[in-house]
Amino acid sequence: MEVLREKVEEEEEAEREEAAERAEWARMEKMMRPVEVRKEETTLKQETLRDLEKKLSEIQITVSAELPAFTKDTIDISKLPVSYKTNTPKEEHLLQVADNFSRQYSHLCPDRVPLFLHPLNECEVPKFVSTTLRPTLMPYPELYNWDSCAQFVSDFLTMVPLPDPLKPPSHLYSSTTVLKYQKGNCFDFSTLLCSMLIGSGYDAYCVNGYGSLDLCHMDLTREVCPLTVKPKETIKKEEKVLPKKYTIKPPRDLCSRFEQEQEVKKQQEIRAQEKKRLREEEERLMEAEKAKPDALHGLRVHSWVLVLSGKREVPENFFIDPFTGHSYSTQDEHFLGIESLWNHKNYWINMQDCWNCCKDLIFDLGDPVRWEYMLLGTDKSQLSLTEEDDSGINDEDDVENLGKEDEDKSFDMPHSWVEQIEISPEAFETRCPNGKKVIQYKRAKLEKWAPYLNSNGLVSRLTTYEDLECTNILEIKEWYQNREDMLELKHINKTTDLKTDYFKPGHPQALRVHSYKSMQPEMDRVIEFYETARVDGLIKREETPRTMTEYYQGRPDFLSYRHASFGPRVKKLTLSSAESNPRPIVKITERFFRNPAKPAEEDVAERVFLVAEEHIQLRYHCREDHITASKREFLRRTEVDSKGNKIIMTPDMCISFEVLEILKLREEEEAAHTLTISIYDTKRNEKSKEYREAMERVMHEEHLRQVETQLDYLAPFLAQLPPGEKLTRWQAVHLKDECLSDFKQRLINKANLIQARFEKETQELQKKQQWYQENQVTLTPEDEDLYLSYCSQAMFRIRILEQRLNRHKELAPLKYLALEEKLYKDPRLGELQKIFA
Repeated sequence: MEVLREKVEEEEEAEREEAAERAEWARMEKMMRPVEVRKEETTLKQETLRDLEKKLSEIQITVSAELPAFTKDTIDISKLPVSYKTNTPKEEHLLQVADNFSRQYSHLCPDRVPLFLHPLNECEVPKFVSTTLRPTLMPYPELYNWDSCAQFVSDFLTMVPLPDPLKPPSHLYSSTTVLKYQKGNCFDFSTLLCSMLIGSGYDAYCVNGYGSLDLCHMDLTREVCPLTVKPKETIKKEEKVLPKKYTIKPPRDLCSRFEQEQEVKKQQEIRAQEKKRLREEEERLMEAEKAKPDALHGLRVHSWVLVLSGKREVPENFFIDPFTGHSYSTQDEHFLGIESLWNHKNYWINMQDCWNCCKDLIFDLGDPVRWEYMLLGTDKSQLSLTEEDDSGINDEDDVENLGKEDEDKSFDMPHSWVEQIEISPEAFETRCPNGKKVIQYKRAKLEKWAPYLNSNGLVSRLTTYEDLECTNILEIKEWYQNREDMLELKHINKTTDLKTDYFKPGHPQALRVHSYKSMQPEMDRVIEFYETARVDGLIKREETPRTMTEYYQGRPDFLSYRHASFGPRVKKLTLSSAESNPRPIVKITERFFRNPAKPAEEDVAERVFLVAEEHIQLRYHCREDHITASKREFLRRTEVDSKGNKIIMTPDMCISFEVLEILKLREEEEAAHTLTISIYDTKRNEKSKEYREAMERVMHEEHLRQVETQLDYLAPFLAQLPPGEKLTRWQAVHLKDECLSDFKQRLINKANLIQARFEKETQELQKKQQWYQENQVTLTPEDEDLYLSYCSQAMFRIRILEQRLNRHKELAPLKYLALEEKLYKDPRLGELQKIFA
């Protein structure tokens, strides 16, 4: 009995293992979709798959409340055009074709998920996904290449997660709505980016597939920030110098070989231990950074953009994640499978196995075996069939069926129902929602701002951390734009407290790089210059508390190097600054390039001033046929020149290092951080804005004058008389007098209005001047500047009003006489002409 019981238990255990294997196989097939499903699959596998779907549906998925919501209830559809709210007959026909295609697909592949063909738009109208794409070439040169387009979409929109991460969305909004609200899910991102790329000439497609957890949630905390990746340095191979025939043999090495071998072994052990320690540390960090297992791995729906090679000189196919704007290889492990893809012309279903993610997929859309298309007439040419394949379709029935199928699929894609995609200059400049965006990377945080949003011109900041928790800061990089001092980048090393400023060309002192720890003078610093922008040819200046070294290039005196050594400062009883109590110079060393216009023995190579010893040492360049160079030494400076005249030292004969001037200028620039504004920026440039407003005012006044001349001056007075009745002589004279009287009164009113404004401006200016006289002693410089500015503007307004008043007094009689003449010639007042005839 015990043997029989054991046998029964073994059989039950085998059956349980077999059932577990079948369930695991079914789960793997579900995860590795899409696959080509055949009708011969057993009923057991279908039941197992249905059980798996039931278990997956029971998994509770929580969406963070911090993420923004973007639903149809938050969209105002009252001002949307008719194409958003209805379908044309051609679009209705396309939806019928799509439904027929979907039914055939579901019949042939019952275990594949339903196709994403015609989701609802913001007006609850079903629209085919290809017609939602609107190819558009943006008017900005920066958006012509794929990388800048992808980065703009990533920065401009805010990510909204899918309502159900296991299914495509039920709604797909237009790109105009997405741009207006600056929100969208992965399908909205892909639709906008694909429309821009197709408009720029790329062979781009929207993809409906499956991605990793990090990809779907835009989680970059395990990705390295692209700005922290240093470019690979090209190592130049040193050319081997051929040994000369008569070279001197080196001296014999008398060191012990045994000791050398022991030292080599010791160094190898040390290196092996260090490698082991680094490997263990790396494994520990990798284990800490390793993502937790995802229960929905391979099932999370995601949309991205596929760019095929060929157009725009694209060398190979690649993916673009619209959330981050980063490009990926088609072999990347973040992309786990593809259901379908589409562009503005057609729709394709992937019929290839995705058991190895997307690594083995062949993106030849003209191959109907690998990619099932929905419509004929696609620009992707089909593969030519071989003779063996061609012989199999010669039967009349097959030809008739193929003809019917082609007839069903022969349909041109309707035009896009989406309005023209437009991005205003203000939106393009602002980029990020509310002008700011923060991206968290692995041990780094990237912050972005719109230009002119920060008063100091800061547009981007990269903070690098030492640990994964991002608590210990290693360094900070800040990028600036539109700075008047031409500051472009500021690099702060928190470990060494070293600050490095990088400048664009155009600084008043021609600064290029400034490295320092403190802005106080006589501290360690390195300053590099744009030598072509300086008259003295200074390239670099290095300063320490006791030395200063300068490097030159392109000087007419061939000076290349100057080094000054300073002694301790003389102590004074009164407080003094660095300018009033400079450090004494102990030694100055100058070096010169070779001057080909002079003989070598007369061309100074180095000049040393020993100030304390009152010595001057000269060393000349060495001639090619000499072994040593000539030298001279002057023991004491003379009080007279070669003609016997007394030498008087002046400030022009001294060397000025201008370090204090540069530091003072940098402190003022950092305190003011004034931004430059382009003359073409009419919204921020005050002078340009005032000029534009003045021109608009002049044009408006000219328009009013033209309208005034075209007005019927008799219409208000003729309206008082019965219509169609001929005027009598008395009525004509009365109308003429009444019209002239009214016009004269309007001229007087206008003159009084100008006079009143002139007197008001004059009185206000007098009051301001009186106030200034009473408070002149206690006013601050800022108050005086405001007072002078007000007086200047007030005088300008008074002059304008005075000119208008004088011009009105000159033109008023002429306007009156001109109106009187027009009245005499008006045919409606014909009785006046009889009186004066």
